[in-house]
Amino acid sequence: MHIRLSRQAAILAVAAIFTVKPGIGAQTEGLPEPAIVLKGHTADLASAAFSPDGKKAITASSDHTARVWDVTTGQTLVVLKGHEEAVRSAAFSGDGSRIVTASRDGSARIWDAQSGEPLKTLAGHAGMLEYATFSPDGKLVATASRDKRATIWDAETGKVLAELTGHSSPVMRVAFRPDGKRIVTASTDKTARVWDTATGAPVATLEGHKRMVLGAVFSPDGNKVATAGSDETAAVWDASTGKRLATLTGHERGVLFVRFSPDGKRLLTTSSDRTGRIWDAETGELLHTLPGHGRPVMSGDISPDGRLAVTGSHDKKVRIWDIASGRLLATLPTDGSEVQTAVFSSDGKRLLSASFDGVARIWVVGDVLRPRPTP
Repeated sequence: MHIRLSRQAAILAVAAIFTVKPGIGAQTEGLPEPAIVLKGHTADLASAAFSPDGKKAITASSDHTARVWDVTTGQTLVVLKGHEEAVRSAAFSGDGSRIVTASRDGSARIWDAQSGEPLKTLAGHAGMLEYATFSPDGKLVATASRDKRATIWDAETGKVLAELTGHSSPVMRVAFRPDGKRIVTASTDKTARVWDTATGAPVATLEGHKRMVLGAVFSPDGNKVATAGSDETAAVWDASTGKRLATLTGHERGVLFVRFSPDGKRLLTTSSDRTGRIWDAETGELLHTLPGHGRPVMSGDISPDGRLAVTGSHDKKVRIWDIASGRLLATLPTDGSEVQTAVFSSDGKRLLSASFDGVARIWVVGDVLRPRPTP
């Protein structure tokens, strides 16, 4: 048996030293229940996402599979089988017709989202994959690997179009610019890098973090990149020159996740310090701290209308916040399992969470925000 220490395992090891604050996460009576509970996986979930039309969900699991679900009935529509090790990420193409999965077996696979039929296997990395995603037009796939490379693939043929080499440590994340013409990679070598999608040529190196860069995303207009660093900071950069525009300081432990608001004016970060935070993306000013979680906050999202934020934590809770005021609007329990992912649907009407118990949960946002009678 091979024992491999992943970033997820490392975070869990660090998280184990935290103690839950008294009263936080202990009381679930009277809290809203999920509308749909998605059961079927036999191991922990690494990621979950809605389809572009919001009618389906995809989950990726350490049980070597991904599953597609009907979000209104909770029915399993297809099980994507073929990977030989844990599936680390799964994502729909922009039109919802295909799915790409990334696995620790060193391959990515493209599937027909309707039938579950495997279409292409993207093999060639020398290490485990951490992430894979489609370009906005669905013509390309980008993969991030522990072999220190990212790769751009033709999604139709499975052919390698460019290998992005230059990082000196594992590549943890990769993201396309909204127009698909640039790619950003985040690495444990303390840098993020921007690349030309067509040629694979480096455009800019984002240097300045003192520890691992665990995430990187483009702003909606594609002019900026935000990075999440384990050095307790996030940063905003000029995507063309690599100049640092703002440093977001205030977290007391590593930043695990960063996300722009749809209008690009705000940033959401989450951290091992058990908080989320809302920032002004232009100035780097801290606008709100989102307290109350009892363990590391692993991920989050901002609603399509930019009014709400969601955070998911290893304290087994999902929390919904008002972005304008930073006020807590709802706490959603997940029946005793650490939350790894929490995301909104494209219309903002539903929330999806994925947990270490192998279960995903769907919440109707309007229902959980409706005023509830005092017990």
